[in-house]
This record gives sequence, C-alpha cells and structure tokens, in this order.
Amino acid sequence: QVQVVESGGGLVQAGGSLRLSCAASGGTYRSLVVGWYRQAPGKEREWVASIDASGRATYADSVISRFTFSRNNAKNTAYLQMNSLESDDTAIYFCNVRNIFTNLNYWGQGTQVTVSS
Repeated sequence: QVQVVESGGGLVQAGGSLRLSCAASGGTYRSLVVGWYRQAPGKEREWVASIDASGRATYADSVISRFTFSRNNAKNTAYLQMNSLESDDTAIYFCNVRNIFTNLNYWGQGTQVTVSS
C-alpha cells in the first residue's frame, strides 16, 4: 500500500552535483527505513545508502565521502545529496522503503543519473 516515487535524476558532468528525492505515501513515514540502490547497464543492483527512522545514515564505501542522506518526516521525503559525481555513478537510482512493523519492502520506478565528462 506504500507508493514510492523518486525524482531528481538527470545529466551532469563529472564533478557536478545532483539531489535525489524519495517520497513515500500510504504509510507512517517515520516507521519506514529508506534506502537508495543503483543499477548500471549490465550490472547488478548495488546498495548505495540507507537512513533509519531517527535520521542516522549509512553509506557504501564508494560514496561515503561524497553523498549525504537526510530525511524530512514531516514532508514524507528523503533526500540524497550527491556531490563530486563520477562516471561510475551513472546508473538508475531506485528508492526502497521498508516498513519496520510489517517488514514489507516497496520500490520506486527509478530515476536515471548520467555522469559525463
């Protein structure tokens, strides 16, 4: 019953920045753990970052010094600020939301991030 919508992807040159948004509806947002995953062409899905209900974020080693994950529970939205983007960051980025009470997972449709130079 939870619907997840990502936005904010686009085309950016290497070294640039993007901010992705993940909005969830149909549930109590603060009961949701939010994660970002990405999938590059011909590659498997890769975990990027997660944020828990209290706002504590964790990151994959490849992005830990460049990405910042935050959430605004009042707006039912989480944000992934991506700085110093590299060509290896090119992928479709998917938001995953997990309800900590039901343990159900919900996925968005993805937003394309393309980094060029």
